[in-house]
This record gives sequence, structure tokens and C-alpha cells, in this order.
Amino acid sequence: MGRPRLHDDAVRDRLLERAAATVSSDGVAALNLRTLAAEAGTSTAAVYSLFGGKPGLLSALYAQVFARFAQRLAAVGQSDDPVADLVRLGHAYRENALADPHGYRIMFGDELRPDDVGRRAARAGARTFEPLLGAVRRAVRAGVFPKQPVAESIATALWANVHGLVSIELGAFMPARAGDPAAVFDAAVRANVAGWAASARGG
Repeated sequence: MGRPRLHDDAVRDRLLERAAATVSSDGVAALNLRTLAAEAGTSTAAVYSLFGGKPGLLSALYAQVFARFAQRLAAVGQSDDPVADLVRLGHAYRENALADPHGYRIMFGDELRPDDVGRRAARAGARTFEPLLGAVRRAVRAGVFPKQPVAESIATALWANVHGLVSIELGAFMPARAGDPAAVFDAAVRANVAGWAASARGG
């Protein structure tokens, strides 16, 4: 028989949830394992048992938030219209950020970089770029998007568009007269996609 588990998934989830809130709000330096364990209703022994220490905790946190993000992007699926898929992917990005703002800041804030976590977690994060890149490549093959610049450049520009809009919204920096944030977001994403399509037509 294997050794019994001392700490279950509920404890693990509480630790990750509290760690996400702390890192998102106050940074990695503020993440104290004893304080974290107390907030999660457990002990520091649980942190070491489940994660091996602070580096393992941060890697697990990074992997978890990107896994949730990947699930939301995967739910978009693929249609026969890659441009429409790009708009839907943009909305999925925003929905994920609004549903999990702490996770969004873990993924795309300044506190955790791919080099700060394990290779597996870093690769999992990088793979979330693939649905966007895949849709852009399909648009290029269909002649809807231009062949130059390369698909990676177009995908990065599209990502920067939605990332900037979402960051403004989460930070409550949206000008009051701009209107409903959801409407602003939708119009901006559609305009960005339409601009790339127009460049393919020579417009």
C-alpha cells in the first residue's frame, strides 16, 4: 500500500487561491509561506508536502492559471470562418480575465515570468498562444489575411490589442465617456481584425 495522503486537493486549491491573490496584489516578495498557510487554514508542512516549497508553489500556480485559460480558449473551437474565430478568441480572453483577475495578473503581469517557473509550467503557458496563431494561419491560407508580416507578428499584434483593452478595464482606467467596456472591446477587436483583412485586399 502507498503512503496515505496527508493533504488533499481542497487544501491544495486553497493554498493556490490565496497565493494567487497575494502575488497578484502585492507581488512574489510578499508571499510568506507561514502567512499563506494560516490564511488557507493549514500549516507550512502542507505547502512543502504538496509543492516542495515556494518555487514549486509558484510553478503550480502559474500552471494552474494557464490551464484554466487554455480550457476557455479550447471551448471556442474552430469554425469555417477563421476571422470570426479570432473575434471569439478575443472575447474568451476578456471573459477569462474578468472571471479570474488574479490569474490574469499571474499570467501577464510583472511578477512571474516563464523563466521564474519550471519548464513544464512555462511550456504550458506558451501553448496558450497556439489557438490564436492557428486561427491567424488559417486566415492567411484562406487569403483573408496578408502573407506578410508573418503569422506570428499578426497574432502578436492581435494579442496586444486585446491585452491592452483588458488591462485598461481591469485597472479601471477606461474613460467614462468611452461607453460600455464590453462594447468598446468588441468594436476594437473587430476593427483590428478588419484592418488586417483590408491589408490583404490592398486596402
